[in-house]
Amino acid sequence: KVGYNPKTVPFVAISGFNGDNMIDVSSNCSWYKGWEKETKTKATGKTLLEAIDAIDTPQRPSDKPLRLPLQDVYKIGGIGTVPVGRVETGVIKAGMVVVFAPANVTTEVKSVEMHHEQLVEGVPGDNVGFNVKNVSVKEIRRGNVAGDSKNDPPKGAESFNAQVIILNHPGQVDAGYAPVLDCHTAHIACKFSELLEKIDRRTGKATESSPKFIKSGDAAIVKMIPSKPMCVEAFTEYPPLGRFAVRDM
Repeated sequence: KVGYNPKTVPFVAISGFNGDNMIDVSSNCSWYKGWEKETKTKATGKTLLEAIDAIDTPQRPSDKPLRLPLQDVYKIGGIGTVPVGRVETGVIKAGMVVVFAPANVTTEVKSVEMHHEQLVEGVPGDNVGFNVKNVSVKEIRRGNVAGDSKNDPPKGAESFNAQVIILNHPGQVDAGYAPVLDCHTAHIACKFSELLEKIDRRTGKATESSPKFIKSGDAAIVKMIPSKPMCVEAFTEYPPLGRFAVRDM
């Protein structure tokens, strides 16, 4: 199984070299009857341009609570402390009271900017800078996550269970292994404290309980303990904060 439904994919006969069916319908392939796809709405066409135009616009998760991992924090003369980062879910706007996790610092947003232009609100996908009241650059840092203090605010996790796939590791991984975890903008050492179960990579079903070790090609559910509190979320709730990569120090 490849894992996708061919009915949702337009198959377009083109020649990039000659320009056939790229923008205009070509007379050189009379055998080609066109493409069709079934997604939210059924669409048909003949050219690559039409296929691109028929792509469904993705829904931005602006209705979810705010999650904004900080990429950096600047001190700007005459303005004050300006954290910057990409809005992953929710919206950020002036007047909001935000909390930074796991630092547990709460403050009010004075203004929101993107590319030196003031915004009414920052939405998912926007790389924004926002000015905050009475917060020093020493109190918050890269890897912290900003959220709405009144709507499911983010919190630091002392431990969490995660599905891990070992892609490439020279030896075997057992309990006590402590690599660096890269999750959103945070880079924190995490200990594999307990190997809970080995699972099938494709189906997710458990194949072995409490394995002694895991090796390249294996997938497992692992209890992880970060060396300091770290803001992670369930992948089902906030996908950008539920993904991570693991690397040796």
